[in-house]
Amino acid sequence: MDSHSFLQNLAVVLCVAAVATVVFQRLRQPVVFGYLLAGMIVGPHIAIPLVADLPTIRALSELGVILLMFSLGLEFSIRKLVQVSQKAGAVALFECSVMVSVGYLVGQMLGLTRMESIFVGAIVGISSTTIIVKAFQEQKVKGRVTELVFGILIIEDLIAIFLLTILTTISRSGAVSAGELGLTALRLVMFLTALIGFGLLIVPRAVRAVEKLGNPETTLVASIGICFAAALIALSFGYSVALGAFIAGSLVAESGEQAAIEHLVQPVRDMFAAIFFVSVGVLIDPALIQRHWVAIAVLTAVVIVGKVVGVALGAFLTGSRVRTSVQAGMSLAQIGEFSFIIAGLGLSLGATGEFLYPVAVAVSAITTLTTPWLIRASGPVANWVDRKMPRPLQTFVSLYGGWMEQLRSGSRPATRGRELRRLVRLLLLDAALLGATTIGASFAVEPVTELLEGRFGLGNQVARVAVLAAALVLVLPLVAGVVRVARRLGVGVAEAVLAPAAEGAPDPAAVSRKLLAVTLQLGLVLLAGLTLLALTQPFVGGVVAPLLLALLLVVLGAGFWRGAADLHGHVRAGAQTIFDVIVDQARSGGADAAPSEPPAPASSPGPLLLPGLGVPTLVQLEPPNAAVGRSLASLNLRGVTGATVLAITRPEQGVLLPTAKDPLRAGDVLALAGSTEAIEAARQLLRGATATVSPSS
Repeated sequence: MDSHSFLQNLAVVLCVAAVATVVFQRLRQPVVFGYLLAGMIVGPHIAIPLVADLPTIRALSELGVILLMFSLGLEFSIRKLVQVSQKAGAVALFECSVMVSVGYLVGQMLGLTRMESIFVGAIVGISSTTIIVKAFQEQKVKGRVTELVFGILIIEDLIAIFLLTILTTISRSGAVSAGELGLTALRLVMFLTALIGFGLLIVPRAVRAVEKLGNPETTLVASIGICFAAALIALSFGYSVALGAFIAGSLVAESGEQAAIEHLVQPVRDMFAAIFFVSVGVLIDPALIQRHWVAIAVLTAVVIVGKVVGVALGAFLTGSRVRTSVQAGMSLAQIGEFSFIIAGLGLSLGATGEFLYPVAVAVSAITTLTTPWLIRASGPVANWVDRKMPRPLQTFVSLYGGWMEQLRSGSRPATRGRELRRLVRLLLLDAALLGATTIGASFAVEPVTELLEGRFGLGNQVARVAVLAAALVLVLPLVAGVVRVARRLGVGVAEAVLAPAAEGAPDPAAVSRKLLAVTLQLGLVLLAGLTLLALTQPFVGGVVAPLLLALLLVVLGAGFWRGAADLHGHVRAGAQTIFDVIVDQARSGGADAAPSEPPAPASSPGPLLLPGLGVPTLVQLEPPNAAVGRSLASLNLRGVTGATVLAITRPEQGVLLPTAKDPLRAGDVLALAGSTEAIEAARQLLRGATATVSPSS
């Protein structure tokens, strides 16, 4: 393409995008909508004489993706990335397993072939980093939810690379090669290790040296050069340019100059990011949307509902509070660039029909439109979820975050740590054997059925039932093994958090420890079951495996509910005793003083009565105070902060059990329980430091 044509396309795209975004900004709507509308205007599907060249737009949009990911990487140093990924990895694996499984089942319900259904599961499984980064920037979302969401997105990008490998193998050979997948994983680990290792030795020093020259232009050019070099290296090894650009940003962040560099990169990044969203709008074909509206509507609902539930549940089980979990789920409810790549792969390999790519584009466009609204509504939705939860579940939610915090920060004996690691290895081994046996049995059904028919003269149906019964006999012990090891692992972790009493002594932690063990077992079975379902369902099909997993979850869920009810009664019965103990301790140190460490067991029946609560903290309301005159329901203290009020003391009434509707009064002293983060947020809210808490906190 000559320079005149390139300039013409760039002018058309940017001018139309500018007009559209100005209009949407005046209408107080997200500017992303304007970019999508601009793309439709300059695209070939609407009869407006402003058609731009699609290859040129795609090339420019690739620059936008690279710069966006580089800017995102600047916010995550390598150390911070490792910390975030520990929690985000489990959430991403859980959520992707949910989406791949549900997407496959929905594809089958829509009448698609097995191969097309596999691609549908992969398409709906990966969220869009570019869309979320832009939406968070527009709405100024900050805090822990951004760390969690971006950590999940990074792990999702790695999962997408594996999905591309698996789908390519299946499409070409009709089977998955374990050796090829293992080799792919090894290559990816070696690539990341080499890139990060050499980068840490070179990039931070080089950036600091350039910054010392004191020339912003030199700093900008050097930083962008590092960004595109890493993107090119990743592309040369067959990986995403987005992955390379993100790692480059993280390496530059290690220099300590990330704030200045981000300020320099921002204008360039914003311009090319706008072109990326215009390129998405170009692909929207209203005629195809009308033709395939049923599939588009169903898959859009699957993406929004499935990702909200999958991410929120996974985030909560790994220790995030309800508000953060719901916000993360509603932020990730869309698909984007990797979904286009997966749909394009299916089309190029002949594994899917031509309709699937435009359907994926339409679902991405719709979920791009809904993402800003969902992020904006996540705070009120989290409040509604907290209000509507049954009381036993509210009590459990308030304490679970503290248990997870204690698990992450507590020290454990070496012997217990070795035992827990051994149980994790056993769980992974049992799950791997279960998956391999299930897939192997699915391939053996037909040949073994024919063998029984020929050698023993059995009818086809009788032979098939015999083969399936034999496969079930092989599989059930492995299922029992996964459940049994998950239970032992849950009990081991629960005992590490809430130590059992000495033999023969009362065990006041029994209720809390039992519920924590059941919760962990439920989470492990859910994670292992959904992962295996996502891997085996394309080969096995049918409803037996989903029904078996559902039955297991119902049984474990019933045990969880009984434990939650017991814990709720335990908390209510012990609230007054705990409060009396804290009041006695606070008389010498001031009502608003929080103990720095748990009291000694001999003098603290409160913590002994309810282990796992941590040390309850007292906060006294003194006028002027934003909380005085407001009820706990209107403050939404638990929903906003994650802390729960165990008891209230009032000078004229003594100790009271809290109710949601009674207004708080000046002089009230509240006993709070929860994680360190939750209690600190509640103290600030009750003191009037923040009358309300931002949805992004």
